[in-house]
Amino acid sequence: MSSSFIRLRLPLWLCCLALLSGCASGIPSFTPPSQRPVSAVDRPWPHNGLLTLAYHDIEDSDPDQTFVAVRTDLFVTQMQWLRDNGYQAVSVDQILAARNGGAPLPPKAVLLSFDDGFQSFYTRVFPILKSMGWPAVWAPVGKWVGTPKNQPVLFGTRKVPRERFATWDEVRQVARSGLIEIASHTDNLHHGIPADPQGSEQPAASTRRYDARTRSYESDAAYRQRIGADVEAITRTLRRVTGKAPRVWVWPYGAASGEALDIIRRHGYQMALTLDDGLGTTDHPMSLPRMLVTDSPDMAEFARSVLGVEPRANVRVAQVDLDYVYDPDPAQMDRNLGALVQRIADLQINTVFLQAFADPRGDGLARAVYFPNRRLPMRADLLNRAVWQLQTRAHVKVYAWMPVLSFDLSPAIARVSRWNPGDGSAAPYSAPGHYQRLSPFDPQARAAIADLYEDMAANAPIDGILFHDDALLGDYEDASPPALAAYRRAGLPGSIQALRADPATLRRWTRFKSRALIDFTSQLASRVRAIRGPQVRTARNLYAGPVLDPASESWYAQNLDDFLQTYDWTVLMAMPLMERVPASGSDAWLDRLASAVGSRPGALSRTVFELQARDWNLPGGPMVDGRELAGWMRHLQRLGIENFGYYPDDFIQNRPALRIIRPAISKAWYPYQ
Repeated sequence: MSSSFIRLRLPLWLCCLALLSGCASGIPSFTPPSQRPVSAVDRPWPHNGLLTLAYHDIEDSDPDQTFVAVRTDLFVTQMQWLRDNGYQAVSVDQILAARNGGAPLPPKAVLLSFDDGFQSFYTRVFPILKSMGWPAVWAPVGKWVGTPKNQPVLFGTRKVPRERFATWDEVRQVARSGLIEIASHTDNLHHGIPADPQGSEQPAASTRRYDARTRSYESDAAYRQRIGADVEAITRTLRRVTGKAPRVWVWPYGAASGEALDIIRRHGYQMALTLDDGLGTTDHPMSLPRMLVTDSPDMAEFARSVLGVEPRANVRVAQVDLDYVYDPDPAQMDRNLGALVQRIADLQINTVFLQAFADPRGDGLARAVYFPNRRLPMRADLLNRAVWQLQTRAHVKVYAWMPVLSFDLSPAIARVSRWNPGDGSAAPYSAPGHYQRLSPFDPQARAAIADLYEDMAANAPIDGILFHDDALLGDYEDASPPALAAYRRAGLPGSIQALRADPATLRRWTRFKSRALIDFTSQLASRVRAIRGPQVRTARNLYAGPVLDPASESWYAQNLDDFLQTYDWTVLMAMPLMERVPASGSDAWLDRLASAVGSRPGALSRTVFELQARDWNLPGGPMVDGRELAGWMRHLQRLGIENFGYYPDDFIQNRPALRIIRPAISKAWYPYQ
């Protein structure tokens, strides 16, 4: 080869090398196989983990999905597949024994459950299970199975031939086998009732009835009396039929209620089954999730569903302002809600953080809310309907997004005060861009905020709570009298000047405040769960500062390790523009953030990276270009992060543009399906 040829080709070769080097800079670093994420299928079965399957009717041909029916031959094949692949059916006795410290459940334990009391369980399912020696739970509805032979069964609003349902004598025979546990599926609460002024029909067992005539909701006392009477009736019937007190409660439609759960506990029930996603555990027998077997799946679809069940599914979330839905014209408000639901359905995500309070001024102070309550004006009775529509039409989990401290309540309640080092004075901090907050150390504030959370929980069938980013205390806060008294009770100095006098005392004070906010949100979560049920999940916004610089905890009273230990989800505000990171450095900034979280074992699986869809640093807060937002999402995925979302979503103006954002965020797009 001539030297002239080499000279001609050398610049071209160097150019290619430079291009390759540039491309390589965007390639993620090599991760050894032992450190790579493991798919759910390949992970070891969790200790005392439990997959519960929810069946309904079984038919020999043409399975009717009105009754969520599965074809008999497919049901047999499903049972064979479970057995051949190492799954083992377990009984209620085994589950309760494992919960109480007895023999652990076998690996790949499965609880089979059959709802409603269809006659097909007696004629088809029971013989199959007997031949396999597999236990199961059968949960009849008292009213349906107790219907006289010469009358149709009122199945919802539809009259169904009586022979589709079993008789109490058949239930008695099955119970005597010792193989089948007879559970309660209510006596007569498997139907919908009016739940809001717009006429939404929601599950009777977990909903306070709305009376359109009086324009009022069922009282707490009336709700508890109605539920208590039903629990007493079905418990008495099953004890008479089977000779034993029932131990398992199965929620109609899977919709649980904390208040109703308290009632069924008092009647001796030890397990309760929902229709939530994921694997259950013997640690939480009163809120066991179940996989609903519907649409008579073929073997491949059934296997994919079983193998795809995870203790914790990945989250793809949009955070939504109900202020965008609200309109003084009810007809327009209804159209806006329809647009929101369609938008979320089109995005094909699985979670929505939904604003439960009104903030038309955009300053984060809740002066009104979107649900009936004891403490604040109600801008519109909108939250319940919005939650229900999103759950049933867009098929997403809905978290009520609520402030923790920023409520415009009585002036008699102490506000968070900031100490002024210049003159030693203390006053509520009301500078632009800073939250006006009630002091978390004031008992009046705590009681009033708890009332709001309870009223929200009673009104809407939420799946979780998102605690807003207003739950913070700066390094000169809180200097209110209740706060100073709390510091003294904790053995700390009673003045901000003394608290800041030396690094050790400052650290103790910072940790005290961080824990105080954690404890307060935990108490709020307990109040919500007491009404709505133990299945309600918690999430809390976390600023990026305490993650990237743990010393900055003193500026926020927030700590990543506290959050990971306390909440189901830590919602990290992964917002580079808000942190004044130039667009050119945003990927590197996200790398640092992901690395800081990933340094803690298991933290990435419990953290949601929330990106910004609006640039609040610019006048008017314009929307971020959808391509840039989608680029951040793809970058997170290249880092191995699968839980992410964005705020805000402008469903009215289609911003970010659906065609741009959906391929980056949807779980229904490649590589997921």
